[in-house]
Amino acid sequence: MTFKDHFSGHASIYAEARPIYPDALFAWLAGHIPSRELAWDVGCGNGQASIALAEHFSRVVATDPSAAQIANASPHPNIDYRVEPAERCSLANTSVDLITIAQALHWFDLDGFYAEVRRVLKPGGLIVAWTYADCHVTSSIDAIKARLYTEITGPYWPTERAIVEAGYATLPFPFREVAVPPFPMTSRWTIDHFLAYLRSWSGSQRYLKATGTDPVSLVEGDIRAYWRGVPMRELRWDLGVRCGVR
Repeated sequence: MTFKDHFSGHASIYAEARPIYPDALFAWLAGHIPSRELAWDVGCGNGQASIALAEHFSRVVATDPSAAQIANASPHPNIDYRVEPAERCSLANTSVDLITIAQALHWFDLDGFYAEVRRVLKPGGLIVAWTYADCHVTSSIDAIKARLYTEITGPYWPTERAIVEAGYATLPFPFREVAVPPFPMTSRWTIDHFLAYLRSWSGSQRYLKATGTDPVSLVEGDIRAYWRGVPMRELRWDLGVRCGVR
């Protein structure tokens, strides 16, 4: 099957610009499964979640259908990166303790993927998917960011973006759900890091491809004006998590 590839063309930018997931989330997950032998990080992209998982598991298999994303992933002795679709992996039956999907579940063929989950996940193992949409800096910067998101790049976002905005709450999730406590997701960034993050949006990249204009350049001056005088600012994301047990 083909996959919707919105990130291979800017995989290196994506790897450098994305926020970091909370360490406490991975520690909580590792403490809620029977064993920590093998984790499968699906749609791993640049391997950000894979690296965090490797601190808790003897082995991590990290898969992504994009060879460009895998090429930009961070190496780790405990991680086996593979170019594979979520719906057809090479893992053995009932071999996986934990399956994680970070910011990627909305791209999958869910029927095919969930069949793989039921095939490879051990009894008592967990499947966990999380996503983030909006971030918060200051009210003035947030207002400019909102204009970039809705007025400028709005028509260029993939339709799946609505699933992300809902925090995955609207997706079918045929597993016995487990309540997950809230985990704050924050980063301290420079203005240049923040602008790189805005440029890594799939909506920004699609706008650039369609028009030849970098949409972030249309608001960069205003953002820099409100950021001025502060080397680094704290950003906060809204993190939506779905967790289920086999």
